[in-house]
Amino acid sequence: MVLILQHILIAVIEFFRRGQQVFLKADEPPSHSDVLQDALLSLGSIIETSSIREVIKDVFEAVLPKVESIFIYLLDVETNKLLCDDPPHELPREGQLRDFVIKQKRVECSGLPPSELHEKQVNSLAAPLPPDKQVLIIPLVDLDNGRVISVILVCCNQLSEANEKHLSILEKHVTVACKRVQAIQAASKWPRVSLSPSPSQKSLAKSESSESGTYSDLDRKILQLCGELYDLDAASLQLKVINYLQQETQSLCCCLLLVSEDNHQLFCQVVGDKVMEEEISFPLTFGHLGKVVEKKKSITLQDISPEEHRQLNRMLGFEAYSMLCVPVISRATVQVVALACAFNKRGGQKYTEADEHKIQHCFCYTSTVLTSTLAFQKEQKLKFECQALLQVAKNLFTHLDDVSVLLQEIIIEARNLSNAEICSVFLLDRMNHELVAKVFDGGVVNDDENEFRIPADQGIAGHVATTGKILNIKDAYSHPLFYRGVDDSTGFRTRNILCFPIKDENNEVIGVAELVNKINGPGFNRFDEDLATAFSIYCGISIAHSLLYKKVHEAQFRSHLANEMMMYHMKVSEEEMTKLLTFGIQPVNEIHPSFAYFTYTPRSLPDDDTPMAILSMFEDMGFINTYKIDIQTLARFCLMVKKGYRDPPYHNWMHAFSVSHFCYLLNQNLELSKYLEDIEIFALFVSCMCHDLDHRGTNNSFQVDSQSVLAALYSSEGSVMERHHFAQAIAILNTHGCNIFEQFSRKDYQRMLDLMRDIILATDLAHHLRIFKDLQKMADVGYDPKNKHHHSLILCLLMTSCDLSDQTKGWKTTTKIAELIYKEFFSQGDLEKAMGNRPSEMMDREKAYIPELQISFMEHIAMPIYKLLQELFPKSAELYERVSANREHWTKVSHKFTIRGLPSNNSLDFLDEEYDQLEEQAEESLKMNGCLETKGTRETIEQ
Repeated sequence: MVLILQHILIAVIEFFRRGQQVFLKADEPPSHSDVLQDALLSLGSIIETSSIREVIKDVFEAVLPKVESIFIYLLDVETNKLLCDDPPHELPREGQLRDFVIKQKRVECSGLPPSELHEKQVNSLAAPLPPDKQVLIIPLVDLDNGRVISVILVCCNQLSEANEKHLSILEKHVTVACKRVQAIQAASKWPRVSLSPSPSQKSLAKSESSESGTYSDLDRKILQLCGELYDLDAASLQLKVINYLQQETQSLCCCLLLVSEDNHQLFCQVVGDKVMEEEISFPLTFGHLGKVVEKKKSITLQDISPEEHRQLNRMLGFEAYSMLCVPVISRATVQVVALACAFNKRGGQKYTEADEHKIQHCFCYTSTVLTSTLAFQKEQKLKFECQALLQVAKNLFTHLDDVSVLLQEIIIEARNLSNAEICSVFLLDRMNHELVAKVFDGGVVNDDENEFRIPADQGIAGHVATTGKILNIKDAYSHPLFYRGVDDSTGFRTRNILCFPIKDENNEVIGVAELVNKINGPGFNRFDEDLATAFSIYCGISIAHSLLYKKVHEAQFRSHLANEMMMYHMKVSEEEMTKLLTFGIQPVNEIHPSFAYFTYTPRSLPDDDTPMAILSMFEDMGFINTYKIDIQTLARFCLMVKKGYRDPPYHNWMHAFSVSHFCYLLNQNLELSKYLEDIEIFALFVSCMCHDLDHRGTNNSFQVDSQSVLAALYSSEGSVMERHHFAQAIAILNTHGCNIFEQFSRKDYQRMLDLMRDIILATDLAHHLRIFKDLQKMADVGYDPKNKHHHSLILCLLMTSCDLSDQTKGWKTTTKIAELIYKEFFSQGDLEKAMGNRPSEMMDREKAYIPELQISFMEHIAMPIYKLLQELFPKSAELYERVSANREHWTKVSHKFTIRGLPSNNSLDFLDEEYDQLEEQAEESLKMNGCLETKGTRETIEQ
């Protein structure tokens, strides 16, 4: 009979193999992959020892190059010897060959010692072999027990890389074939799972000699059954197997209790000829049935308890007066995969050992098909679940803008997934400790109606919200938490309920969903529970994100409102603009004769005159005509920028005006047009105006440490304040009537904004220190107007020079600027102390020694900057000289500075007295030399 099955399998495999070759051209030889595939198919058909040697020889000759001879040793289980049948002999128990086998790894050699070989093997395997020949020693290892089950000796040509790859695959499949043949051999000797003895019945009744049915008859019947097991539906397949068992065991009814390792349950889908509407399940620990799974021993009705008997009767729908329960063991895993149960043998007879053998014999052939079909069905369920959940995710995450619409979508998806009649969703109001439903039974509560609220710890939904665990109620009316008053008043009947929690990303319950009345079954099953659990994750994420989305929208609205309020208070009135333009734009030489010289101090100009001075510089630099800027738009822009500055001691509008004026000086005195494009110079000047917009008198590190709103917006990108300044500049440009770039093309407009961003970000000294080496390198090799990187570097250098330009003015200006800067620094230090932080030395009024800090700043920051400027622009040499002179003055007056921080009056005016004394000494010295009245002498004294 086994031989018949083998021929059938070989015929089927050959049919498919030929079917694949139909599409090959007549003159096209099979490829290496086709040869290997044929070899593997041949190995898959082996089920007995008599044919395995020949098949192994055939496949090795087909795959390996020019095989001269093959000798195969198979492990004999009874004698534990590796035996060859060509000619019959045993593998040598010691020697080089045995040593290779013990290592359990394939070996390639130029031959074996003749003394270890059989007479027939010497010609092809004995050393030494020709250079193009080699011997392969291939031990096949059963990894389950770590022993060699076969050794194959092959003499062939040297192997290519492809041969090596194919041989590795072949070894694995030959090993599997050998193990399969050994398993079938063992099974053919009828090893049975013995029945457990019980007090009432020590063993099954002995089979009578007259009982019909021989093993050959069983083979014929089982072969016919196997031919019918082509269903992809596990229930249909079980019906056929159960019908066969009922006939062979003469039972009124049979069923299969399938083992679910995932859920640790026994479940039943088919009883007799009836497919259950809902799976019946038992825990794996269920009485004696659970012990059958554990101990792998059959039991009868006398072995189970009365309670188990009653449960079986309820499942069957009739009284069971006899039973045989046989474990079905998987050959692959040696684990129990099902319990085959036969009930009520016809004629009132007892079940015998022959009945047990028939059941075991049946599943020797059908268990693999059964488990494969169940696995396929499980995969189909999982596929359906994944597809359904992906669709759910798609549907839910497209409705994040409205929580009510989202909850409606959740109800629809939950009902579709579980086939429920009604679904309700409650959100948890933690503040009031209530469950709130705006969406109930598919409807949305109107705004003028009250929300439906229930206590968060009452009823079924409250229990789930409190425990955070799913609750599956088979019979609602019998459950103590169910309130049937609603049903009584409406006439609706609640049969079953599946209630599950909805949790957020932190595993906190944020809501509850309640499914009522399974439509296509008596109740919600384990699959519904699993689906609900997975579904609840999507619900939780989508609801949490919807609520967050709502908060973000509200924050955006508040931000827009705050921005509107800010712009309203910054708004420039028509009167202000008209007043500014009443007499037209004033020429720069009328502002001050020295206005266009580096010696001019812009801070000497009254604050009210600064907007007109800005317009004058725009006019003098030619921007108004070149870029066709509307005069009223420009005036409104300048006034808006002025109003955009707060009033800290240093970083205020006067600082921005001074920086802008220095940019004007650089353009007028250093001929920047020879170095930069007009649009770059324009961007530099506008950036100087806007570079500290809305400065709060604190630096970037303070924003981050205090976790301010600005830090939340920009800290991930760095340069927090500089990015805010740029954002404020864009906000002003976007204000109606303030866009001075409105005549730009789209390309130029974008470039202007990009330039402004890069230039304003360059005011962060941390950025300057990062590019300082590149600046030095550019100064060393010389500026290249065609190099775009040089353009970027020189713009950054010019911006930093403008930002620090107060250091290039006279000594009195320098000391006044130091006074303003340290007032601002010390205010930040006081705030840091109030926060519990330790400020840096320059911010700490109790530790800062101003002369030392100023000298350090000028030596390490200011002087190197103006030195680079001098190297690139020789006409700027006076700037470096003036900064250097101021540094020397700080050194000379440091002995007068006996305190830390600022004096009690917050003024450094006493340093001016020291400066005046030094000036008088210098003047007295010049008088003695008789040259005081010369113009050059006066300039020397000024310096």
